Amino acid sequence: MSGIKPSSLAVDIRRVAAEAEVSIATVSRVLNNPDRVSPQTRERVLETATRLGYRPNPNGKRLRKGRAETIGLVIPSPPGRFADSFFLELLAGLGEGLSDAGLDLLVATCPPGSEELACYRRLVEGRRVEGLVVARTRRQDERITYLLEQNIPFVSHGRCDLITTPYPYLDVDGQQGFYIATQHLLHLGHRDIAFIGAPHELNFAAHRLAGYRQAMSEARIPIRPEWLLEGDLSEKSGYQLSQVLLEPPEFPSAILCANDLMALGVLRALRERGLKGGQEVSVIGYDDIPQAQYTDPPLSTVHQPFRDTGKRLVEMLLARLGGVAVSRLQEVWVPELVLRGSDGPPQT
Repeated sequence: MSGIKPSSLAVDIRRVAAEAEVSIATVSRVLNNPDRVSPQTRERVLETATRLGYRPNPNGKRLRKGRAETIGLVIPSPPGRFADSFFLELLAGLGEGLSDAGLDLLVATCPPGSEELACYRRLVEGRRVEGLVVARTRRQDERITYLLEQNIPFVSHGRCDLITTPYPYLDVDGQQGFYIATQHLLHLGHRDIAFIGAPHELNFAAHRLAGYRQAMSEARIPIRPEWLLEGDLSEKSGYQLSQVLLEPPEFPSAILCANDLMALGVLRALRERGLKGGQEVSVIGYDDIPQAQYTDPPLSTVHQPFRDTGKRLVEMLLARLGGVAVSRLQEVWVPELVLRGSDGPPQT
């Protein structure tokens, strides 16, 4: 997890938090909602702020004194598909962080595309939110372009490789995640490794595919085009695509999936064919959603710290509203490979 060192020149909310050894959310509560903080902590934060000569930025005060006191999150989800544990876990972390800061979370769901951008316009131009969290970034993301044009505070969960204007983001390194996952399978002895990726317009799809390609290239193992597929991140998609991969006479000894839901679909397809995940075919997902621990066998996966991510996104948004420079609000965290029961050496 990359850290951000407070500037020795600019006195901002992050520096006060660092010097007082508390979170940014705690500093915000002391300044705006002091009754929710213990007297000892309140005294320490106020003493630190006075000693450093900190003065709250007027833009930051908007968050507490304006109309909304609400942060928005628009979930890009088609009708009937708001069941993705990725969003549910992220929401939990955001909710905890905002509750600590005494703020509310406004959640909207909308299909990706023109309707989604119209939803952003309603929230921003109707002054219904003071800031936004953008989820599931795309390579060329019109949502981020719009928010930059409107000059409204926001932070994105993920990067956009094709947007060059600086903006605040927190990402988990998907390329590194699938690089270490593919390396693990190679070290086990696998050579026939298939990949079920995410929709190509999503930025993380390119990163995770790049990690797989990098590890296979370093091992000098060619990738079979028919084993390189693209799903839609649903369990049904993983199930259907694995039917293609498992067609005789030859099928892969391991399958990497760009998220856990698709991996769950693969495990189901294996069971129906009398095959065991981790024995006849190894399966590794990405996200580490709660269900991953309770599949049969338990799913090996690349872990994303959803709760910590949500809380950190709130801290970054508060920092942005407090005047912290965008360049200091760009973080890429290193993921962790969690091995359970769905991976193992290939059978001969």
